[in-house]
Amino acid sequence: MPCKVLVADDDALIRDSLKLLLELESDFTVTATAADGQEAFDLCRKEKPDLVLMDIRMPVMDGVTGTRLIKEHFPEVRVVILTTFKDDAYIKAALEYGAEGYILKSQSADSIIESLRAVVKGNVVLERDIGLSLSAMIKESRKESLDDYGLTPRELEIIALVGEGLTNREIAARLYLSEGTVRNYVSALLEKLELRDRTQLAIFYLRHRSP
Repeated sequence: MPCKVLVADDDALIRDSLKLLLELESDFTVTATAADGQEAFDLCRKEKPDLVLMDIRMPVMDGVTGTRLIKEHFPEVRVVILTTFKDDAYIKAALEYGAEGYILKSQSADSIIESLRAVVKGNVVLERDIGLSLSAMIKESRKESLDDYGLTPRELEIIALVGEGLTNREIAARLYLSEGTVRNYVSALLEKLELRDRTQLAIFYLRHRSP
C-alpha cells in the first residue's frame, strides 16, 4: 500500500505543489493537507497518516508544537520537517520532540522523494549543511563525551554514521557489513543509551561527539 502522507504548510501553492509531486509516485498518496500545526494534529486523528510533512513557521500553531502533539498522541506517525536554512533552533527543537528529519524547500523534487522514502524505511534524514549548523548549536550544551558511555569501536563507527544521516544500507556499504548487522547494532545502541529512535541517536551523537 502507498504511504499515506499529510502535508502541512500555510502556503497553499506549496501544499498543492507537494501534493502533486508526491502523487506522481506510486508509493505515496496525500490523504489530507493542513494550513497549520493544529489542523495537522486534528487531521492525524481523522486520517491516520503514515507520515506528516510539516512546515515550521505557520500561524495558529507552528510546526514545532504540531510535531510535539503528534508524536505525543500518535508516536507511530513519522514527521519530517519542511524548512529553510534560517530555522536551525526550530529544527533542533522539532528533532528533540521526535521528528524523523527535515527537508529543505530548496531541495530538488527527486531529493525530497528519496528523503521521504528513507524516513518511511525507518531512517532519520539530516541534510548535511544544516546538520553541521545544528551540531555547532548542540555542542555548546555537551557535558559528556562518547568515551564516557562504554561504546565499542564498531558502535562508535555506527553511531557516527547515523549522526551523519546515513541509512542502514549506506552504513552497511561503508563498513562492509550486512544491512541486518547494522540494524542490530543500531538496536543495541538504542537500548544501551536508553534512546527511543534513530532521531534521538543522531542528536545524541551530535551532542556528545568530540570537537
